[in-house]
Amino acid sequence: MIKIDLSNLNSLEQRIYDKLLESSKSQDDLTITQAAEMCGCSISKISKFSKKLGFRNYKQYVDFLYGKELSKEETSNEFDRLKKYMDDFDFSLIDEFVELLDQHEKICIFGYGPSFIVAQYFEYKLRFSTNKYTIALPDELSVINMLDDKSLLVVFTTTGAWRSFESIYNISRKKGGKVLVIAEEYNSSLMSTCDRLFWLSKYHQPSELEAHEKSRTVFFIFIEEVVHRLLTERKIIVESEEK
Repeated sequence: MIKIDLSNLNSLEQRIYDKLLESSKSQDDLTITQAAEMCGCSISKISKFSKKLGFRNYKQYVDFLYGKELSKEETSNEFDRLKKYMDDFDFSLIDEFVELLDQHEKICIFGYGPSFIVAQYFEYKLRFSTNKYTIALPDELSVINMLDDKSLLVVFTTTGAWRSFESIYNISRKKGGKVLVIAEEYNSSLMSTCDRLFWLSKYHQPSELEAHEKSRTVFFIFIEEVVHRLLTERKIIVESEEK
C-alpha cells in the first residue's frame, strides 16, 4: 500500500515534486543523480523526498511517475496465510451455520482466552443481525447453567488442544442442546466434543506459537460473512413484505 501526502511537503520539496513531474513528460527514466542535478539539491535530499512523499525509495517513486507497475513489497507469512484462506473460503459453512441458527431459539457462544473475545464480538454482531437470544459466556459454569433443549452452543477454538470441551458437550447432550465447535486448525479429537465441527482453514499458523499467541483473524472473517448473509436475508424478507 502507498499513501501519497502532498500536504506534508515543504516549499522546497513541493518544487522538487513539480519539477520532476514536469520533466517526466519529456525525459525518460530519470536517474536519482539527474533528478538531484535538475532540482539543484543533493541525492540524499531526493531520496528523503521520495520517502516523505510515501514511497519506499526513489526507484518506486520513478516507477509511479512513469506509470510502470510497482514492484511488490514483501508480505508477512500471516498475510499470505490469510490470503490463501480467503481464496479458499468455503461458503457452504455459512449456509450450514445459518441453517443451525434457524433451528435454535438460544445461541450461546464460548471460547477460552482470546477466543472469548471472538465470542463477545459474535454476540454483538448477532444481536443486531438476528432476533435470536444470544449470549457470550465467560466460563464453563456459565455455559452449563445456560444450556437447555432450545440452545445451540457455539465454541470457538484455534487448535482445540488447550482444554477439552468434552464435559460441556456431555452436559449439553443430557439437556437436549446441540454443540457446534468452530476450529481454525484440524484436530480429530474435537469430534468427541461436539455434534458438528467446522474446520475453517487448512493453512495453519506457526507451530512454535502457543494457542493464546495465535491470531483469531480467521474467526472474524467467518463472522463477518455470517452476518453479511443474515443481513442480506433480512433485507430480502422486509422488501418482500412491503410489496
